[in-house]
Amino acid sequence: MPTTIKASNKQKDTSTSKWVQMLNKVPEVTIFFWIIKVLCTTVGETAADFLNTTLNFGLNGTSVVMGALLIVILFFQFRVKKYTPWLYWLSVVLISVVGTLITDNLSDNLGVPLETTTVVFAILLAITFAVWYWFEKTLSIHSIVTTKREAFYWLTILFTFALGTAAGDLSAEKFNLGYLTSVFIFGGLIAVVTIAHYALKAYLGMEHKHLTRNAVLAFWLAYILTRPLGASIGDFLSQAQSDGGLGLGTTVTSFIFLGAILALVIYLTFSRKDVISSATPQED
Repeated sequence: MPTTIKASNKQKDTSTSKWVQMLNKVPEVTIFFWIIKVLCTTVGETAADFLNTTLNFGLNGTSVVMGALLIVILFFQFRVKKYTPWLYWLSVVLISVVGTLITDNLSDNLGVPLETTTVVFAILLAITFAVWYWFEKTLSIHSIVTTKREAFYWLTILFTFALGTAAGDLSAEKFNLGYLTSVFIFGGLIAVVTIAHYALKAYLGMEHKHLTRNAVLAFWLAYILTRPLGASIGDFLSQAQSDGGLGLGTTVTSFIFLGAILALVIYLTFSRKDVISSATPQED
């Protein structure tokens, strides 16, 4: 009997250890998470323009280079056994650039209207969520404990960036709302999602299952909306004043935001403030 209990405890400890390792592959959702996320989305917009126009790589050349680099970085991201800030956020930056380039290629090279790309990427994102939930019964980033779930996670992020780029360009350029107006629109929508989340949280009280689903829904809505917010901020800062921007240029804007990302990632690497400490997976 003691041997059986000991073996059972050992198996439980091994299982728990596995959960901890996989949970540590994604950061905790803190204020730092959202700040870096917005910075990454802004870099995705400005860096793509910088490589495409300033360095004259062209859309095709930029797409090939950044796509290949993303594949390499994601290869290492999938292989690491725990959350590594610099590798994780480098993956987000690169996938932000690639997501932007996908939309730009469709609209600029192939002439696909922004209305169409917005609708198509919204549908693809919805399908990804549906398939992810169908197989895994959860969309919580705190429960990404298998390679399959991690693959769904990065595919979802790619589509959020592509959708955000299309939606941001659609509102700022096609609907002639302007970059600054778009910043307030998407920032306001994020504020609405945040307020609704906490209001519903207070209303639901101790109903854990509904609270979890509310948190997951609010997270992904905010995550999707930060992409067009970041794209609008990037365009507002980098575009010429005659086009409604501040005229900082893609070079200055990209390096300012990359520097800010680097500083925050270094801080998080040493402080470990965004490391998930719980060994219990959060399901929804």
